Amino acid sequence: MCELLGMSANTPTDLCFSFTGLTRRGGETGPHKDGWGVAFYEGKGVRMFHDPEPSATSPIADFVSTLPIKSKTAICHIRQANVGNITLANTHPFARELWGEYWVFAHNGQIPSFSAAKGMYEPVGDTDSEAMFCDIMNHVRQHLPRDTSPLELVESLVSLSQAYAKQGVFNCLLGNGDWLFTFCSTKLASITRRAPFGPACLKDVEVAIDFAAETTPKDVVSIIATEPLTNDEQWDVYERGEWKLWQDGEVIAAGKVDVPEHKTESKMVSPDPDIERKPSTDENQG
Repeated sequence: MCELLGMSANTPTDLCFSFTGLTRRGGETGPHKDGWGVAFYEGKGVRMFHDPEPSATSPIADFVSTLPIKSKTAICHIRQANVGNITLANTHPFARELWGEYWVFAHNGQIPSFSAAKGMYEPVGDTDSEAMFCDIMNHVRQHLPRDTSPLELVESLVSLSQAYAKQGVFNCLLGNGDWLFTFCSTKLASITRRAPFGPACLKDVEVAIDFAAETTPKDVVSIIATEPLTNDEQWDVYERGEWKLWQDGEVIAAGKVDVPEHKTESKMVSPDPDIERKPSTDENQG
């Protein structure tokens, strides 16, 4: 399965600690070696990095892990391919402009037979994930007014997410720099760090940090990930069908909808037809 990583904070914060832990799962402590990507919001701009190489050995990922890029919202993804070849065009997260803002999306799951409705937004690559993102963007653009508030928008996002999750596995992160929408079909967890801050140690690599030395008493930083990244903190595990809307590190809306449990077996897609890979038995990939 692919893995997601998101951040929502009330002050520009770097993602170096969490990103370092996640990238180890891209071919070292985990099988997600078919590319990675990360998007950092800086004001209305988005600084994005993508690479179809394994994040655990990618020089670009190593470079990004040492960059103290400050952002209030960030979205990251490491990929284990099942729909779409291993190419740069198929690496998440994906971005599109709407209402003068960059919307960024990353997906963990699979809906092989997904067919998007026609609209202005079209996929560049050939993943079901990007097709779903374009479907979301077309729906929002066609059915909601430009001045829609996040709390009004979330009703449509939940409805769409529930519809996708009925067809297959759909875990996602979607943001516009102001808010971050998260939806859980199978696996997602979160942690909110606030004063008094303490130390933390990553699960996948021997790296520890004392957040008290890196923060101020007013800071609120929330991390959302497919699997908890630290082994000495209490993470909140999402339930199936649970969604949350984050803003400035806090949950401003949350709920739960009914979605079925999907257990599928998917064949991995190779970038070279002469290279064979064993079928994957993971239930949620993207």
